[in-house]
Amino acid sequence: MRDVLTSLEKWWAEGRSTALATVVGTFRSAPRQPGASMLVGPDGDAVGSVSGGCVEGAVYELGNEVLEGAEPTLQRYGVSDDDAFAVGLTCGGILDVFVEEVDRESFPQLGEIARAVRDHRPVATATIVSGPGVGRRLVVWPDHAEGSLGSERLDDAVRDDARGLLAAGRTTLVTYGTDGERRGEGLGVFVESFAPPPRLIVFGAIDFAAAVARIGTFLGMRVTVCDARPVFATSSRFPEAHEVVVEWPHRYLAAEAAAGRIDGRTALAVLTHDPKFDVPLLEVALRLPEIGYIGAMGSRRTHLDRLDRLREAGVTEGELERMSSPIGLDLGARTPEETAVSIAAEMIARQWGGNGTPLSDRQGPIHGDSNVEPGVRAEDLAREGAELASGPR
Repeated sequence: MRDVLTSLEKWWAEGRSTALATVVGTFRSAPRQPGASMLVGPDGDAVGSVSGGCVEGAVYELGNEVLEGAEPTLQRYGVSDDDAFAVGLTCGGILDVFVEEVDRESFPQLGEIARAVRDHRPVATATIVSGPGVGRRLVVWPDHAEGSLGSERLDDAVRDDARGLLAAGRTTLVTYGTDGERRGEGLGVFVESFAPPPRLIVFGAIDFAAAVARIGTFLGMRVTVCDARPVFATSSRFPEAHEVVVEWPHRYLAAEAAAGRIDGRTALAVLTHDPKFDVPLLEVALRLPEIGYIGAMGSRRTHLDRLDRLREAGVTEGELERMSSPIGLDLGARTPEETAVSIAAEMIARQWGGNGTPLSDRQGPIHGDSNVEPGVRAEDLAREGAELASGPR
C-alpha cells in the first residue's frame, strides 16, 4: 500500500470510495512482492501495479466489481510456464491478490497510518484475507492497536506477531486457526509492515561516498554520511544524503547503537580506508548484536593490514567474518558511480541470499524455491521470536 498511499489518502480524505488491490502472496517468479498495490479510483483511474502489467486488466475489472458492491475477495492469478505467453503472468509465476473497498467507514485509521509513514514511525496493518471475517482489520503500533479481527484471542495473537514482523520490516501472509490458534489453519491474515526506511551509514566523506549516498537514497534507504573532518563533511558535498554528521565514526556509531537506532536492517559502508578511523569504528561495528551489512573499502594490502590491527584489538575470527572486505561485488568497477553499484549489489545480495552470479548461468527459478507456498505459519513466527529472545547461539 505504501506505493499508492498518496492517492489512496487523497480519495479517502475526500470521502470517496476506492478499490485497493494488494499482492498478499507470491509463488515462483512473481514480478511484484507482497505489499505491492494498485488502486481503482472513484472516477475509474488506475494507480499503481500488482504485476508489472501482466494481470492489471483483470484486477481492474475486479476492483470495479468491488466498488459496485461485491464482497472483498482473494484472487489467484498465474499460469504454467508452457502457457505463460498465452494468458496471465508472462513470467510463469503466481500472485495472490486481495481486493477490497476502502473508504472512511471501512478504514478509519488510514489518515493516521499515512501520517505515521510520512513521519517514519512504525505501524502495521493486519487484514483477514481468507476464512471467517474477510476484510476485518487490526492496525498495530508498537505501543497500541486499533480495530479487531473478531475475537480477543485472535487479536492478541496477531498483534504480537505483527509487532515482531514490524520490528524486522517484514510483510507476509500468516496462517492461524479461526480463533487465533498458532498451530491451526483456516484463517489467512496479511500483515503489511510500514517500518521506517532501513538505514545506510556511510563513513568517510570522499568522492565514493557521494555516489554511495546517491544510490542508497535511490534504494529507499535513509542515508547518513559521517566523518570527523568538518571541511569535508558538508551538506553541499552530499546533497542526496538525509544527514551529514561531523563526529569521529566510532563515537557516532556507538551513540546510535546505544540509542537503539541500529538494527538488523542497517548497512554500514566504511570508505575511509584510514586505520585511525577504520579500526576503532570496525571494533564497534563488528560487535553489534544486530546489523544488516558491514563493508569496508580498501586494497588487498589494506584489507590484510586492517585484519591484523583488528585481531590485535581483540576482535575474534567469528566477528571478522561479519565484514565484507574489500567491499562490493566484482563488477570490474572503476568510477565512483560504478563502485557504488558494486557496493549496493553486495548489500542486496546479502539481504536476499543472492550469490552475485549472472542469472543466465543459474538453473531453475529466479526467485527462491518454486515448491514453497507463499506466507508463513503463526507457529513458525512464535518459534522465531523465542529463538531471538534466547539470544545468539
